[in-house]
Amino acid sequence: MRRFEGYGVLITGAGRGIGAATARRLAGEGAQVLITDLDGDPAETVAAGIRKSGGTAEALPCDVADRTAVEAAVAYAVECFGTLDVLVNNAYACHPDTPLFEDGTDEVWQRDLDITLTGAYRCARAALPHLAAAPDRRGAIVSIGSVNGEQDFGNHAYSAAKAGLASLTRTLAGHAAARGVRVNLVAPGTVHTDAWAGREVDLRAVSALYPLGRVGLPDDIAAAVAFLASSDAAWITGVTLPVDGGILIGQLGLRRALSGE
Repeated sequence: MRRFEGYGVLITGAGRGIGAATARRLAGEGAQVLITDLDGDPAETVAAGIRKSGGTAEALPCDVADRTAVEAAVAYAVECFGTLDVLVNNAYACHPDTPLFEDGTDEVWQRDLDITLTGAYRCARAALPHLAAAPDRRGAIVSIGSVNGEQDFGNHAYSAAKAGLASLTRTLAGHAAARGVRVNLVAPGTVHTDAWAGREVDLRAVSALYPLGRVGLPDDIAAAVAFLASSDAAWITGVTLPVDGGILIGQLGLRRALSGE
């Protein structure tokens, strides 16, 4: 299945994890992919792997906190591919909370919001005219949110940024619909990425809290992104799609306690 034949795609934060899996998935379905990341080396590694597999990919360092860098990345995608049809906002920042809320700093709060929320805003602002010009109304933005934007799982600044990203998804969807561009968001639960390196014990403990009995994999999220970016979702816009192993449906621990499991 090659749903993205001839598409130009830009993905932020794609040097590893969910972004890299999404790049491989879309390229495998025919997309021409620009892989951007703050660190250019892993981005190039992902792009080289895609090219080795017969796909089309370029890599470019990009700091989504820098408007000039974002606009240059969008321009480079259009230059390379002749079109920009899909933007995937995946870059984020997540700093640990201080033990006491009042000990948090403006700098940490601002950094998480600037990368996770405002970075997505910068990318969407730069990309939207090109997405609106895409043929057959196939322009799409898919952002990576989080269940943290839906319920309390800690990380005040990161969670606020992800909740804001869900709100931006809805308001931008309303604006962009008349321009032929769909805007949606995937909200993952816990996903086994490099961020969990060395914490396998924690991952096993977390897995037991998920109704489906495991944490997610980057490919689980990439599949959802591919659906929302594709023409299979041509009548879907402004939604938050949880891809979360069921963690948002209820308190599994409480259910087990009450049932005597």
